[in-house]
Amino acid sequence: MFATIFKRELMLVYRRRSEWVHPLAFFVIVVSLFPLGLTPGPQTLKLIAPGIIWVSALLASLLSLEHLFRSDYEDGALEQFVLLPYPLAAVGLAKVLAHWCVTGLSLCIASPMLGIALNLPSDSLKVLMLSLLLGTFSLSLIGAIGAALTVGLGRGGVLIALLILPLYVPVLIFGAGAVDLSAHGLDASGQLYFLAALLILALTLAPFAIAAAIKVSLE
Repeated sequence: MFATIFKRELMLVYRRRSEWVHPLAFFVIVVSLFPLGLTPGPQTLKLIAPGIIWVSALLASLLSLEHLFRSDYEDGALEQFVLLPYPLAAVGLAKVLAHWCVTGLSLCIASPMLGIALNLPSDSLKVLMLSLLLGTFSLSLIGAIGAALTVGLGRGGVLIALLILPLYVPVLIFGAGAVDLSAHGLDASGQLYFLAALLILALTLAPFAIAAAIKVSLE
């Protein structure tokens, strides 16, 4: 069942390419505009690069969250998911995993190119990608809770941001911190361990919160 729903979501996203193209384009454009607006030197650019990349990735992940459950809610598929003889938490996790594969993973793949453009050392690019791999999946899991809560409220994009941005702060702090430490030649393993711990916590709790939020939205 999990694999079936996961494949279904990937096929739907493939048909609606804007759901992953828009976040990726937003990520690349925002990161590229910062050097043009600030015109900093190479060393200053290196200092602000971790924050620029991570804030841009966080905002890009918000763009497609509103559509995570919207189409299923409008065509009645979400109600059918609730009636399935399978855990609704597993259904929610399959949808989030598919969402991350087409949004968060694309941000991770594009990040080394942007890191080089922002004068990050080559040794820190691996840390950048690893931190985004761990962090963007956590962002998708946390964001899905807000998307499930607001799915019945019409256009709830702003409300989603208000609900989940405070929960994004720890991921942002440890993700940007890992890249910053690596850029200065320091060991970033501690920050990455915290990101991994946050991901494990999100994987453990978020699917059940998503299931509960879907049921609340459908009542």
